[in-house]
Amino acid sequence: MKVPLSAPDISKDDISAVMSVLQTNQLSIGPKLIEFEKVMAEWAGQKHGIAVNSGTSGLHLIVRAMDLKDGDEVITTPFSFIASSNCLLFERAVPVFADIEPDTLNIDPSAIERAITPKTKAILAVHAFGHPADMDPIREIAQRHSLRVIEDSCEAIGAQYKGRPAGSLGDAGVFAFYPNKQMTTGEGGVIVTDDDEIAALCRSMRNQGRGEGDRWLFHERLGYNYRLDELSCALGVSQAARLEEILAMRTDVAQRYHQRLAGIDGVSLPFTADYAKISWFIYVIRLAAGIDRDKVMQALTDNDIGCRPYFTPIHLQPFFREMFGYKDGDFPVTEQVAKSTIALPFYNRITDEQIDYVADMLEKAIRQQR
Repeated sequence: MKVPLSAPDISKDDISAVMSVLQTNQLSIGPKLIEFEKVMAEWAGQKHGIAVNSGTSGLHLIVRAMDLKDGDEVITTPFSFIASSNCLLFERAVPVFADIEPDTLNIDPSAIERAITPKTKAILAVHAFGHPADMDPIREIAQRHSLRVIEDSCEAIGAQYKGRPAGSLGDAGVFAFYPNKQMTTGEGGVIVTDDDEIAALCRSMRNQGRGEGDRWLFHERLGYNYRLDELSCALGVSQAARLEEILAMRTDVAQRYHQRLAGIDGVSLPFTADYAKISWFIYVIRLAAGIDRDKVMQALTDNDIGCRPYFTPIHLQPFFREMFGYKDGDFPVTEQVAKSTIALPFYNRITDEQIDYVADMLEKAIRQQR
């Protein structure tokens, strides 16, 4: 049996939505862009949605809109996809890492407090794997120190923190829609915010710095080609129409994994805090000390089961070591967690037989080490 790590869920309606755009003469900056932005803003409970070509682009535009620049420090997590730190380096701001909580795997608010210096200008919180970070203490710290809050919700569309939607918990947030996400536009992302100034700047910068309503080839500021095309937006609108169904399906997959893996010695299941409603992006287990994670992954791979280590710590990436002098031991919780995590195959329509096969091969691989 072959079980891929992920698989997008594309329906006939999704295909029809894209085909309908192809039958028009407007493939960019058209009505589907406006419709998609409105839908995503509603999901976040925010005034503005600004569609862009990736979550990374969205984070970068927020950094620029907040005027974070040379030498400004932004506190963030080392346990994340690298884009959450790269977006700061694009503007020569400095990512300052704070270690994570060992259960939620999100940034530890108490570690944020210890990392603040006179150069600190913002906090960039990441909702790892669709589990919301503990945002109330993060916002309280930010308010006390006059810091902006960027919310990386790229993995968390539909997640909630104390009943509030992800994307509404900071000054601005970003959703992303790569094919392994809960919903997809192929490539793409959406900035969400209630801040009129951030929204206007991001709209301008995503379109080569043009102002709203400006004449053709007139540019108010430095900008980029971060636009999202009409085909992608049409797919996004169609996917969003059944997002509740998609999220329910993914929750069901997670529950089936919970039930099947619960009795396997040496496996810890994903944790959910009382304040959180998870939007299941991927399903990440942790192996007990003494189990060689890499050997387990190799055994799964040898049996045609997709798996990945999630995440490799950002501070131990080669160019971060070279640029900042980070070394093993700098963020011990992150490093210990990262050595033990495996993302298992996870997608909407994975079958019970596939989950059973993954569980059987996982248990066998662990047993062979004991």
